[in-house]
Order: sequence, then C-alpha cells, then structure tokens
Amino acid sequence: MRKKGANGQESRARLLIVAANEFAKSGYHQTKISTIVSRAGLTQPSFYLYFESKEAVFKELVEKFRSELKILLEGSRLESGIDEEHVTGRLQSVLTGLFAFLGKDSDLTQIGFFIGDDAVIVKSEMVAMIEQNLKAEQRDGYFDGDLDMHIVAECLVGVIERLTSQQLLTGKRTPEDLARHVVSLFMHGISIYPAKRAT
Repeated sequence: MRKKGANGQESRARLLIVAANEFAKSGYHQTKISTIVSRAGLTQPSFYLYFESKEAVFKELVEKFRSELKILLEGSRLESGIDEEHVTGRLQSVLTGLFAFLGKDSDLTQIGFFIGDDAVIVKSEMVAMIEQNLKAEQRDGYFDGDLDMHIVAECLVGVIERLTSQQLLTGKRTPEDLARHVVSLFMHGISIYPAKRAT
C-alpha cells in the first residue's frame, strides 16, 4: 500500500469490502477488478495503489478469515476444573461464539470457508486445533477416554460446515440455536433409550 492517511485507508477498506462481496457472489474467476473499483467508487489505477492483483486481494481476505478463526479456536478450549453441570453450558457458549463469527461476515466466510482454494486447508487446520482442544479436555476428564478425538473433530467440523451453509448463512437458524442443537447431539446423542455397553 503506497497511499497513506485516512482517505487512503478508507479507500483500501472499501475495496476489500466490495471485493469480498463480489468474490462471495460471483466466485474468484468471474470477479473482475473493473467491477470492484466501479462499485467502490474508485478508478482502476487507484486499485493498484493498494493491491498488486486480484489474487492479492483474495489472499488477504482468506488470510483475514484464517487468522481470526485461529484466534477464536485458540481461546475456545475448556479450562480445567469446570463443574460437570456447567460443561454443557460452556460448550454451548464456545459453539455460539464460533457460529456468531461465521455469521458475522457472510462474504468473508464464503471466501475463507467455502470457495477459496485454501478452504480445504483452513478446515484441516480447524480439525487439528479442535482435536488438540478435545484431547486436552479429554485428559481433564470432560469426555470419554476411549473416543478418538480426531474422528470427533472431523465430525464436528463437518457438522459446522454444513449447518453454516444451509442454516446460518441462509438466516434459518441463529448461532445460539445451532450451538444448542450441536451440543445436544454430541453430548447426548439422538436416542431416547439408555445406552447399553456391548459385551
């Protein structure tokens, strides 16, 4: 970025917002720089004051999503010593925060979680971070010690991905509602019958 000052920062921010919306709506390949600058009320030469290319804007948006998600997941691990009756509520709070993040900027979520080439990597990183948290929580006695937390993390990310695209971003469900359902499913299952151990 070569331009300094409040006007330059405002123009750059406007380009990022418009670009995110265009990428989310039209995809990477169909989005044109001319459309971005026109919608942002700027000229095409001004675009190059802030970004080298369309790819540079897209990568910056993906990295923004990725880094914010990483910070959120790093702070989501259950602390040691939570009373058993508060674990479900704490998990629900963590998942509500995650769904709220994914719903806050739907354009950025579309880019970072669904349409970007790095979306698969972002979700793999998410699985690894959730698995790490779950293993620590398993050691703290919150979860069944026999569970393979890699499988649990994969399942959880799959559920989050699907619910985000089909329920959250479409406005059908709130982050709180989705979190409540996911925690209920993972903590209590779907059966009304008491669990029987295989002999």
